[in-house]
Amino acid sequence: MAVAATQFFSHIDAFIDYRKTIYETSDETIRSNCIDLNLFRDFVKEHKAQSIDGPTVMGFQYYLKNERKNSGPSINRKIYALRSYGHFLRLRQVPKADKLPFYDVLKVRTGYRQQPDALTHQQVKMLFDSIDRSNFLGIRDYAVYALMYGLGLRVGEVYQLKLEDINSENKTLTVLGKGNRRRELYLNPEMLQVLSEWLAVRHNFKNSELTTALFISKKGNPLAIRTIEDNMKKLLNRLGLQLHFRVTPHTLRHTFASHLNDNGEDVLVIQSLLGHASPRSTRIYIHPSQQRIREALEKLPGVIYLNQLLEAGVLNLSFQVKHRQRE
Repeated sequence: MAVAATQFFSHIDAFIDYRKTIYETSDETIRSNCIDLNLFRDFVKEHKAQSIDGPTVMGFQYYLKNERKNSGPSINRKIYALRSYGHFLRLRQVPKADKLPFYDVLKVRTGYRQQPDALTHQQVKMLFDSIDRSNFLGIRDYAVYALMYGLGLRVGEVYQLKLEDINSENKTLTVLGKGNRRRELYLNPEMLQVLSEWLAVRHNFKNSELTTALFISKKGNPLAIRTIEDNMKKLLNRLGLQLHFRVTPHTLRHTFASHLNDNGEDVLVIQSLLGHASPRSTRIYIHPSQQRIREALEKLPGVIYLNQLLEAGVLNLSFQVKHRQRE
């Protein structure tokens, strides 16, 4: 016998409270867990499944892949959320929770991960130039996205920033990352100037003195992640960039890391700046630019020798001969 569907979903609030209180899980992770659990609940309800068993979970995987067109990593994340919830039910000794099938589900193989999509330096400039800094909202949004590109912050990290996280004397910003890991990032003169401009106008927002959140909305509430995402969409729509990938605020973080890598920065430095617990998470950004590939090939002894022969006229390649004939 498997866990009844009604019994299975009746502990979600307790699960969220447990994650928040005991593990101090970030708001962004909690939000993601809620979305995944509610998606599974809607699937079970729509298909009138009476219990959470193997066929139900397999059906959910087919649904994610075929109807929602989810990628392998996205499917894995949702199953992992269900697995965590199932583990919580076992700890609470929910009857038959030990029979839940989530631990039997194999991880979807995704092959080699491609490097994340990133903007070029010119596209980044166009994006920031399109922000109207003649008004308070523009000054705020410019500072938000500047932190994401200039320091590689996650959108959830920007959301959690407090006024006291800025240390003007030491020129540092304290960031609370995943797993409640704190890291201190250096603020260069340009970033200090951007933040100073925002702090100079922050008091113009309603009830600004009632919250310690660094970035606030027009109503004086902490600036919501959804608002940061929506404002980015509006900027991109006005800008009209034609790209082969979808640009989100997180793209600025990818761009930050990719540009550091293109400049030859050490992987451990990139890992530290991004707040990754393991170098494995940073590897997706470690890719050589075409220029660096070209330079490396030109240093090969065989290539150097071949170029010397060509320059001395000892070796003539067929395409060279044809080119001279055309001339």
